[in-house]
Amino acid sequence: MSSFVPPGWPPQVHPPGTDRFEETALAWLLELVPPEYRRYGVLRRYPVALARMARHHVTAAVEAAREGFRSARVELSGAVPPHGIEAVLDTYRREGARLVQLVHAVDLVEQALRERLPAPASTPTPK
Repeated sequence: MSSFVPPGWPPQVHPPGTDRFEETALAWLLELVPPEYRRYGVLRRYPVALARMARHHVTAAVEAAREGFRSARVELSGAVPPHGIEAVLDTYRREGARLVQLVHAVDLVEQALRERLPAPASTPTPK
C-alpha cells in the first residue's frame, strides 16, 4: 500500500494505492463540477471520465478568469471606482493562481485513476 503523494496532491483525496483512494477522489471531483453532473451514473462508475470532465471544467474556469482579468478595467470603468477595479483585479489574480493549482491537482488525480485501470486487451496482429 503506497502513501506517497506528489506535490500539489489535494488533501481531500487519499493517496493512490490506499483503500479509500477512489472513493475520496470521486467525492472531491464531484465538488469541482456543476452539481447537475451528480445525476449521471456513468461518472460515478468511471471516475476517470469524471476526472477528465473536471479537468475541462476547471481549465475553462482558468481561461474565464484570464479573460475577466484582461477586460475588467474597460468593462468596469465608470461603473466601479478605480480602487474597486484594483480589488477586482487582485481577486482575479488570487483566483487565477488557485485555479491553476486546482488544474494541476486534477491532473494528478486523473493520472492516478488512469494507472489503476487494467491495460487494454491487445489485439493479435495479422501475420
